[in-house]
Amino acid sequence: MPPTEQRPPVSRRKLGIFGVVALIGAGLIVGTGIRAREEQGAQLKEWTDDQAIPTVAVALPNAKALSPTLDLPGRLEAYYRAPIFARVSGYLKSWDADIGARVKAGQVIAEIEAPDLDQQLLQARADLASAQASARLSEATLNRRKTLVASNFVSAQEIDERTADLSNKNASVKAGQANVERLEALAGYKKITAPFDGVVTSRDTDVGALINAGGGSGPAMFTISDIKKLRVYVNVPQNYVPSIRIGAKATLSMPEYPNRTFQATVEASSQAVDVASGTTRMQLGLDNSSGELMPGGYASVKLNLQRDSTPLSIPASALIFNASGLRVATVSPDDKVVFKTVKIGRDLGKEIELASGLAPDDRVITAPPDGLSDGEHVRVVGAGAKGKPTTASEKQDVKG
Repeated sequence: MPPTEQRPPVSRRKLGIFGVVALIGAGLIVGTGIRAREEQGAQLKEWTDDQAIPTVAVALPNAKALSPTLDLPGRLEAYYRAPIFARVSGYLKSWDADIGARVKAGQVIAEIEAPDLDQQLLQARADLASAQASARLSEATLNRRKTLVASNFVSAQEIDERTADLSNKNASVKAGQANVERLEALAGYKKITAPFDGVVTSRDTDVGALINAGGGSGPAMFTISDIKKLRVYVNVPQNYVPSIRIGAKATLSMPEYPNRTFQATVEASSQAVDVASGTTRMQLGLDNSSGELMPGGYASVKLNLQRDSTPLSIPASALIFNASGLRVATVSPDDKVVFKTVKIGRDLGKEIELASGLAPDDRVITAPPDGLSDGEHVRVVGAGAKGKPTTASEKQDVKG
């Protein structure tokens, strides 16, 4: 058999080199894995921290007046309105004007039968005639006595007494005359006349009804209203009163005319605030020469507001109401939250008109997330993250 071939033994040096290379390779693999894990951990931490920062959208307050008008309910009243009461007592003899009738100034609309007054007038005239007769007799007696003075037939004392008696008789005549004129004036009120041109808007009497003199014992017999021009009364909230000037225009709409509007003008203000309602009553003048509108009716009044400065407005979603009051969250130049206390001027639904609290350049968080705290760092997205943010109205235009 041929002898077996033997391989040369591997040297220890080569084995050592191979082991060192293997160890270095394993170390590199382990180091690379550890570094990759560290980088992944750092990236995960950075991503987690980044996700923990709230993301918000901001907008500048809108400096455009959202609504330069104010809508309020109003009540129409006749420009002149006169309840007609009787000045004499008696029974209604007749009436000539029913509701809706147009009357002229001085026109007789009813007549009262007053027999008691007629008898008083007759008695007063008789008393006057008696006083006049007594005065004439006294005057004649005085004149006859004066002719006898020269013959010393009468004394000066008697002349003085006769003169005083004549003065008394003349005073009685004047009193009787005044009484007759008073009763004649009252008798003139038996005829009820219209005080001005207008329309009979109410009649609360009829033929044969007992009429009591004065206005405190029952309703008026008639009511005369001049409706060629109407007064419109509106109760304006106190904070809007300075924005409504005398002479300002207003637009009225009526339920009976749904497709029409009417123009009115602010004529007067009560210049006082009602304690119960916190409003000021204002009067508007409305032309009604056509007679289409009726006094006592309801109207929706749109008043034009005149302001010295344009108020700021924000979305209603930007308001925060909690124990600290009514506030708005804004973002500072270094992207930190700053809360500002505000006061509402007008609530217009989706938009809020502010009375105070914000500046035109404040970046307002339009929808602040829950748990937001003062000084907290936030991430601003959208147009607000680059230069000047848009206003609320511009955002609506972009969406449209």
